[in-house]
Amino acid sequence: MGAVGRRPVAWAGAVVLGAEAAGIAFLNWFLGLVVDKQKMSLAGLEPHAMTVATWIAGAVLGLYLALCGFLLARAAVLDRAPGGFGRAVLISAAVVHALLGAFAVGLVGWLAFAFMMLVLGLVVLTLMAYDRHEGRAVAADAPPPGDGAPRTA
Repeated sequence: MGAVGRRPVAWAGAVVLGAEAAGIAFLNWFLGLVVDKQKMSLAGLEPHAMTVATWIAGAVLGLYLALCGFLLARAAVLDRAPGGFGRAVLISAAVVHALLGAFAVGLVGWLAFAFMMLVLGLVVLTLMAYDRHEGRAVAADAPPPGDGAPRTA
């Protein structure tokens, strides 16, 4: 995949992850409100504690997904692979989406599975496309094997 193909994939991944971050944050905010309004409790926990925990979980997961989207957008703008930290974060996002996709089949359905696999594919394709491009650039700049000195057996 050339430079023409990898930038749109990275942009698509950034947009999808941004939308997913907003969706997760909104869903957790809404679920926190439901728990609070209905005074729900689980195993004796106070409803307000569950509400706050739901909001915190939504904020943390939303920020994580937004960070992943930012890293993909940055890769698209700069047209180069993310650094070590960014690469590790994106790999963890790929693993999370693979696991969530496996759970989503049984719990939510095939549409949720397809969405998780779409995000997984966009993240992995972006990582692979930029990695392949960077590898070729390094190989082109490397000196030829051997130092030109005569070999002795």
